[in-house]
Amino acid sequence: MTGPHSSVRPVQLTILIPVYNEAQTLETAVTRALAADTLGRTREVILVDDASGDGSPELARRLAERHPEVRLLTHTMNQGKGAALRTGLAAARGELVLIQDADLEYDSGDYPVLLAPFAQGADVVYGSRFQQPGSAVGIQLWQRGGNWLLTKLSNLLTDLELTDMETGYKVIRRSLLDRVELREARFGIEPEVTIKLARLRPRPHLVEVPIHYASRGYAAGKKLTPTDGVRALYCLVRYGLFG
Repeated sequence: MTGPHSSVRPVQLTILIPVYNEAQTLETAVTRALAADTLGRTREVILVDDASGDGSPELARRLAERHPEVRLLTHTMNQGKGAALRTGLAAARGELVLIQDADLEYDSGDYPVLLAPFAQGADVVYGSRFQQPGSAVGIQLWQRGGNWLLTKLSNLLTDLELTDMETGYKVIRRSLLDRVELREARFGIEPEVTIKLARLRPRPHLVEVPIHYASRGYAAGKKLTPTDGVRALYCLVRYGLFG
């Protein structure tokens, strides 16, 4: 417990990283998250291992033992990214929650860009891979086209003007996340959280900022599939039209 004379500062930013078979990149991702500029905010890093089978749990445990800012939560059975995020959100202590992946597709050098809008009253910040030409490297045509379609439909259902609803870089006030009930277990959580945040009243102030992105291929462990795109479409219709 902190008191008026305590030297312990409360956590202001939770960096939430779901992990599934990311042993090749996890340590680098965590090291960069701990070193990144958070504009003076104290941070914690929550790793949620979703029953990895490649040594990620052991690596994550060592990282948590080495760094007091790092906490590890684990699933005994693989449930999906959405389930991992729900587990992490339940344990988050930060005023802001920054969601990212462990695969190094996103650049932690963009933390200041993602966090700066909160000083001007933002409630939610999405990092867009498509706001600036050339900012997204290596995205396959079907992924770009699918993202465009899903984002357009999301905008129609929410009256937002996003360019990248499916982005893996989102920063959200925890007080808002406490007000929404998330259900999706896999990648369907992206459209679900967007629609449910947009329906809150008073409506949160959502800002989109350009970020850097370098897509990895399936040989390097990419997990998103066309099936996940179909599920995202279903989720948009399900939560957008039927609540």
